[in-house]
Amino acid sequence: MTEPLFESENLAMHCFDVSDGAFIFELLNSAGWKKFIGDRSINTLADALNYINTGPLVSYQTNGYGGWMVSLKSTGDPIGMCGLFKRDYLAGPDLGFAFLPGFEGKGFAYESCLAAIKYVRDTYRLKQLYATTVEINPRSQRLLTRLGFTASGTIGPPVAAVDLLLYTLQL
Repeated sequence: MTEPLFESENLAMHCFDVSDGAFIFELLNSAGWKKFIGDRSINTLADALNYINTGPLVSYQTNGYGGWMVSLKSTGDPIGMCGLFKRDYLAGPDLGFAFLPGFEGKGFAYESCLAAIKYVRDTYRLKQLYATTVEINPRSQRLLTRLGFTASGTIGPPVAAVDLLLYTLQL
């Protein structure tokens, strides 16, 4: 595992690398990911490695940011993903997060997002962050509001089957 980019009280956030294939396979095939984010057709470990190579690794090089692996500081075990995602349909980065089922509802999404927002404020020259979620995900909606995001209507991404709820945060 790479050195953490930043940490919070209980969590460490790292850049993904190709050694994280098994974790990506598990996370992207979890019920919550598929229900709220969508099926990314990660059916094999090779698919997971391709996702890392063409997603986070390209984003780090192209945008200077991407999704970061969230791990427990106490054990080093990976538990989720939190980070910034470039969306063609948004004017700035989208804060996104997802956690393995055993780590949902325990405050880790809130803690990692707070740490990510602080890291973004300290590291990037951004005026605003965006976040999106589906209407059927009230937990994410509550979390975004708790983080200080403001509901800003809906947006219809070109590849989505449904409109997404759009949230903004002034930095």
